[in-house]
Amino acid sequence: MPATASATASTAAAPAALPAGRTAVVDMPAGYDLAGTLGILPRGRQDPTCRIGSGGVWLAFATPAGPVTLHLAARADAAATAVTAGCWGPGVEAALAGLPALLGAGDDWSGFDDPDFQATLPRLVTEPRRRHRGLRLPSTGRVFDALVPAVLEQRVTTIEARHSWRYLVARHGSPAPGPAPAGLMLAPSPAQWRRIPSWEWHRAGVDPKRSATILRACAVAAGLDRLAALPPGPDLAAKLCSVPGIGPWTAAEIAQRTHGDPDSVSVGDFHLAAFVGYALTGRRTDDAGMLRLLQPWRGHRQRVVRMLGLSGVRKPAFGPRLSPQDHRFH
Repeated sequence: MPATASATASTAAAPAALPAGRTAVVDMPAGYDLAGTLGILPRGRQDPTCRIGSGGVWLAFATPAGPVTLHLAARADAAATAVTAGCWGPGVEAALAGLPALLGAGDDWSGFDDPDFQATLPRLVTEPRRRHRGLRLPSTGRVFDALVPAVLEQRVTTIEARHSWRYLVARHGSPAPGPAPAGLMLAPSPAQWRRIPSWEWHRAGVDPKRSATILRACAVAAGLDRLAALPPGPDLAAKLCSVPGIGPWTAAEIAQRTHGDPDSVSVGDFHLAAFVGYALTGRRTDDAGMLRLLQPWRGHRQRVVRMLGLSGVRKPAFGPRLSPQDHRFH
């Protein structure tokens, strides 16, 4: 069923003292998985900019018109899933315009679900797809917003990166507008990132190389956000990698979130190649081996990786580990 959106100027269900909001409804196909689709966006369960729970999804982000708080809730029946959005702040119009893309309404799985294509896939991919038919790949269109946490994740453990993100957003971001849950925050704007003193980066556990990459991106933030108009693919990756400090891994992590890129593979990830190799062959492999294994499904490689991640397979937990680093005293 095609997704349609309608917005009204009604006041959201909120206390009278709060600013009036806007509401919209997007009709998605039956079985649509809101939490699964947007689950790629938060950096951990304690991400101050995004919360996913039984009450729906809360997001806080900036638009060209100003900040916005967005609450999403899904109501399903046999024919469709209606996603209701409540939206507050100066950026409501831009947020509502981008809502279908955010929900993955334009993400087309028909080629992946074609019986002839499915016949080429292993059961470790087809079975998770059968269980997760409502999953879509979201497109936020917010390139700079996706870039900063991706850079923070370069060459460090997930625990370290998520601590850095929480610390910096809590200390230097802004409260979300409207009736947001306590602690929901907007990430710093490019100007705010540039004002963070060096010792705060150190306290957050961010080394000078990563902080310098973020600051370089701040200087071209407007141009980066214009890349949302490009289709996913090599040209987008090349333009992202033109920022010193942005490599193929970071570009892929950005495109997966901002463009819903169905073919993007995070080459250079500390764990991904070994996981894909083990899942598909029972043996660990490197990046080149991972790309060879995924080559028959080029065009849908990110979909294959997502399904493998949902398969329940776990590679053996032995071998070298990436140790946490302490950059506070560098």
